[in-house]
Amino acid sequence: MSEPPSEIFDLLIVGGGINGAGIARDAAGRGLRVLLVEQDDLAAHTSSASTKLIHGGLRYLEFYEFNLVRKALAEREVLFGIAPHIMYPLRFVMPHDASLRPAWMIRVGLFLYDHLARRRTLQSSRGIDLRAHPAGVPLRDTYRRGFEYADGWVDDARLVVLNALDAHERGARIRTRTRCERLQPMPGATGETLWSATLRSATGESDLVQARAVVNATGPWAAALHDAAVPGKSKHGLRLIKGSHIVVPRLFDHDYAYILQASDRRIVFAIPYEAQFTLIGTTDVEYHDDPQAPHIDQNEIAYLCAEASRYFCKPVRTEDVVWTYSGVRPLLEDESTDARAVTRDYALELQQTPAPLLSVFGGKITTYRALAEEVMDHLAPLLGCGRTAWSGKTPLPGGDLAPSFEDFVNTLVRRYPQHRRALLERWARAYGSRVTQILGESDSSDALGREVAPDLYETELRYLVAREWAVTADDVLWRRSKLGLRLNADAVRAVDEWLSVHAESIRARS
Repeated sequence: MSEPPSEIFDLLIVGGGINGAGIARDAAGRGLRVLLVEQDDLAAHTSSASTKLIHGGLRYLEFYEFNLVRKALAEREVLFGIAPHIMYPLRFVMPHDASLRPAWMIRVGLFLYDHLARRRTLQSSRGIDLRAHPAGVPLRDTYRRGFEYADGWVDDARLVVLNALDAHERGARIRTRTRCERLQPMPGATGETLWSATLRSATGESDLVQARAVVNATGPWAAALHDAAVPGKSKHGLRLIKGSHIVVPRLFDHDYAYILQASDRRIVFAIPYEAQFTLIGTTDVEYHDDPQAPHIDQNEIAYLCAEASRYFCKPVRTEDVVWTYSGVRPLLEDESTDARAVTRDYALELQQTPAPLLSVFGGKITTYRALAEEVMDHLAPLLGCGRTAWSGKTPLPGGDLAPSFEDFVNTLVRRYPQHRRALLERWARAYGSRVTQILGESDSSDALGREVAPDLYETELRYLVAREWAVTADDVLWRRSKLGLRLNADAVRAVDEWLSVHAESIRARS
């Protein structure tokens, strides 16, 4: 039985992907009373299934998306400044295949990419001789000429979690495993029309909350939620595109990434991943099934293996694949007949009656912060909030590293000599300066508690449960970390068993 609502929020955000978490952070930082609800785990869907890049989108220039690329390039610089632990610059090499794009076209594109927005962190692009470049060593001899440019890498799922954590520490309420089943307007005590939301937890319990405004940041479900809440259809449609990736044992020993021109004129990336692996993707496939659980199909695996094998001396075989993941990108509907040409820009649709409801359509991970800022610039005046944008100059949790990430790691190594450098580096990448909340003042490995699974100690598990909303082994091993790549079934079972015994009491104390 539903209880009468006992609290009124300024803003209810439905959706715990990157857009929802970013909006929650911005809104909480402006002093608003915020509630974010997510039906599954944070970043459980599209936002943990990206190619892990902070980039302007070089290939979007081919479709004349100059404004989107400019906006993304500008944001790339901002994000490097606020999250230097979970992001870092990455040099890309494009082997030239003259049968697909002439060299002059690539040079023009790279010139625009270098100059559409100001660069402070990254070097400019250049032409290279692959016969004399480290990135040429694993490539077939037919590729002699190439181009090099810079973009950035990001731990996408941790970016979501850190935005939610910052929002929480600024007063926002974060409720995972909570589904928004119904939105309906109702009169408030002061004559203002409010949204009444029926929320249902994973255990089946329901309750009502009220909010002065709602943000619909549900990604693939945005159109459905919008149309269920207000009369008439939304002005914007979504086109669902499945993007799939494969992970294989490391194909090369250097730190460069590759951007490969596929035979169908798409782009495939090959990126150093988790030290021992190479990430290859992505595909662009029209998707009409349930967005809840997309899966790669054999045609996609064969396509990615074949395109990578066109370039590398060592063929990539389907039996080499150690992990795959797929995500459904909710792209803004346009007139494109080709999935690769569908815009990656976003649109915001604001309904002010019966009460403010702002729906987010489309978007990409690189522009999430700018999107959040734009959302709150629309909503803040309607909620009587006079505070302005702030999020671009304030580090995300753990991002206050000075003078550099490398110096921070070296400091950790000196401070905690009892721990292996590789373990300290993983923790530093995940938690930044917050790693001391896990390590404390311990001068012994025993202070970390039991090693529940290889490189995963009780102290880290307690932190993830108490502070980062981790509930299941998948939350820990695939979203809060990528330890799942290295663990066998027995280790995964050990993590699940530990959580089943300890998680509830940890949450009760936190």
